[in-house]
Amino acid sequence: MKPEPLPDATSLAGELVTLRDYLRYATSTFRAHDLVFGHGTNDALDEAAFIVLEGLSLPIDRLEPFLDARLLLTERKRLAELILARIITRKPASYLLNKAYVGGVPFYVDERVIVPRSFIGELLRGGLFSGADGHQLMEAESVCSALDLCTGSGCLAILMAQHFPHAMIEAVDLSPDALAVAKINLANSGLEDRIGLIEGDLFGPLAGHSYDLIITNPPYVSAQVMASLPPEYAQEPTMALGSGEDGLDITRRILHGAGKHLNPGGGLLCEIGEDREILEAEFPELPFLWLDTEESTGEVFWLSAGDLGCES
Repeated sequence: MKPEPLPDATSLAGELVTLRDYLRYATSTFRAHDLVFGHGTNDALDEAAFIVLEGLSLPIDRLEPFLDARLLLTERKRLAELILARIITRKPASYLLNKAYVGGVPFYVDERVIVPRSFIGELLRGGLFSGADGHQLMEAESVCSALDLCTGSGCLAILMAQHFPHAMIEAVDLSPDALAVAKINLANSGLEDRIGLIEGDLFGPLAGHSYDLIITNPPYVSAQVMASLPPEYAQEPTMALGSGEDGLDITRRILHGAGKHLNPGGGLLCEIGEDREILEAEFPELPFLWLDTEESTGEVFWLSAGDLGCES
């Protein structure tokens, strides 16, 4: 069934009064227009909640206390404009609001970078570097130097600086536009003295540099998927998504180069999407350790420096 024509923002603001009204209208209208989600939210209700809370500068994890609040006309107009823009432009809500959250930490984003949604953020917060539940890849206190390849908005570099208290971090990206966004996030984080931004192609600008830890969420979308991206994903920079025919060209280059830039005892943490079988078949000598999160299975791997040929 074809959805009803959209009203203008002024008319909508005249009819909807409470936050609950906007949440209900946005959820049902997003569903009616077949919007696609996945940029920090999983469905129409999550997206609607993010828009109404972030749009009014309310805590994004506290919807209930505000549901029946009567909104000022200016607030109603803002929410109406955001909801209609989400439908008409098909831009992810994070672009409309210039805000994305990774593990509850806010970051500035715009169309120069992909909306951050890496599973690595969850892994950094988990016990893999702290020994929780008896599992540990490295001791957080032992990480003194770290690298974030394909840093994009800089969010993972910032999370690393927060989690590894002694680490100096370098963050590399090929896109000067992405690094401009990362610079904004570094300034907001107050961690500029511990994170350096470098423009270049993977390890190209890092001759002579080595690290205790390398993390990377590189482009990993296949050519077939790139050709059929829904409008929301097509708004993101192409160079931050696509990586050759099977989506793993950049990952291959990282695997071939990482060993030369790891210190003994270090390791590589890399996200690749859902094609682990391709890597395992192509690199049978590498003992990939696949790390699951609440929402992913076998999309992030760990390899130690020794696995990658770094000599002790």
